[in-house]
Amino acid sequence: MSGPVDLNDIKRRMDGAISAFKSDIASLRTGRASANILDPVTVEAYGSRMPLNQVANITVPEPRMLGVSIWDKSMVGAVDRAIRESNLGLNPIVDGQNLRIPLPELNEERRKSLVKVAHDYAEKSKVAIRHVRRDGMEALKKAEKDGVMGQDDSRAQSERVQKMTDDTISEVDRLLAEKEKEIMQV
Repeated sequence: MSGPVDLNDIKRRMDGAISAFKSDIASLRTGRASANILDPVTVEAYGSRMPLNQVANITVPEPRMLGVSIWDKSMVGAVDRAIRESNLGLNPIVDGQNLRIPLPELNEERRKSLVKVAHDYAEKSKVAIRHVRRDGMEALKKAEKDGVMGQDDSRAQSERVQKMTDDTISEVDRLLAEKEKEIMQV
């Protein structure tokens, strides 16, 4: 703890936003099949939304094919619908209690739409980081107002919070640029 405002906690929360962003962009495909592609898919199951990997096994039987083995036969339609509506551009083929998902070749248009999705993930991450900054700045203002911390200390802490924010957002931008390059590579 560093004074009345815990800078380590602010850093931890900003790092959490980076981790969430990394897992989001890992799910964007770059030409080869990966079970991570289906990570953002949630299924309406048993009265609530659940991640796909909690209602089925996901396998990669071939480089351009995903296999989804659904545990509960009554969930096949819901899983099929969730994958189709996931904005990933995938069209599952129902085969009994299993789904086969052929991955189409990435054309220029599809690559650009994946880059757009990556930018959306980055923007969500930046918003989360800015919320953490706002919380930290409000705590500093309150501590100064309550007389717990002097104006100079408050200003110094505010500058540290802002620097953490700037560094974290530049990390998001760097990761986004890497992923964009990876997606657009033919």
